[in-house]
This record gives sequence, C-alpha cells and structure tokens, in this order.
Amino acid sequence: MSNPIIIYTDGSSRGNPGPGGYGVVLISGPYRKELSKGFKLTTNNRMELLGVIVALEELKHPSSNVSVYTDSKYVVDAVEKGWVFGWEKKAFKDKKNPDLWMRFLSIYRNHRVKFHWVKGHATNLENNRCDKLATDAAQSKDLFNDTGYIENN
Repeated sequence: MSNPIIIYTDGSSRGNPGPGGYGVVLISGPYRKELSKGFKLTTNNRMELLGVIVALEELKHPSSNVSVYTDSKYVVDAVEKGWVFGWEKKAFKDKKNPDLWMRFLSIYRNHRVKFHWVKGHATNLENNRCDKLATDAAQSKDLFNDTGYIENN
C-alpha cells in the first residue's frame, strides 16, 4: 500500500481581480514537491481552486488516499458540504468558475480525497510556505493568461 499523500495549497490575488498565483506543497513519505504559477488577471477563489486541481493532477497513481489542507472555505465547503455536486447537476448555472469546477471534478473522482480547512497566515508552516509560493508567483514577471477567467468575464 502506498503512502498517503498530503497536499497543502494556497491561492493569492493582488487585487480581486488582479494578478494572482497558486502555491502547492505535495508530500508523500520522504518525497516533497513544490509547485507555483502566476497569472496576469484572475481572482483569489480561482487561484485557491486551481492550486488544488494542479496538485491532484500531479498524482501518478489513481485511487490515492489524499489529504488536502487549505485555508479556502470556498473550496473546502463546496466539496465537503456537497455544494459542487449540486452545481454540477445544474450544469453550473449562474456559478462562478465552472471551467475549474469541471476540471476539479474530473481529477477529484480519480482519488480518495479528504479536505481539511486550516487557518491562513497562522502557525501552519506548510500553509505559510504555500502562501509565499502563491504570493511570489503572483508578483513574478512571468505571468500567464488565466483564459478561463478571461472567457467567463
């Protein structure tokens, strides 16, 4: 049986909308990987969700046991309270970020994922690391277009 996978994520937006980024720390046994990326124009919620998506897409083995730690109530509540599944049944009508939620559900269903909310900007070292990765990505010179945000707004 493989090690459980622990994922920490955070999203950042300098203005909402504004330049933004995500930061991710993946941990499995002795292995650790950090990811981040910045975008020219996006929102905080998009970056929070995109961080989770990118982390799950990095996983190499289907049906992995995954614990996701994030300070995003938007993401945690949408999944843990089942809201996103209702949104999906209604084709995400009048919901923000349908492109990302559909992408999320596609990868989420490949694993056994449990979400855990952590207080942001507090004592959680890995969440603080993700915050730095996300902020640095949002402030970098090499920013990408968040095409989903541009197309839906």
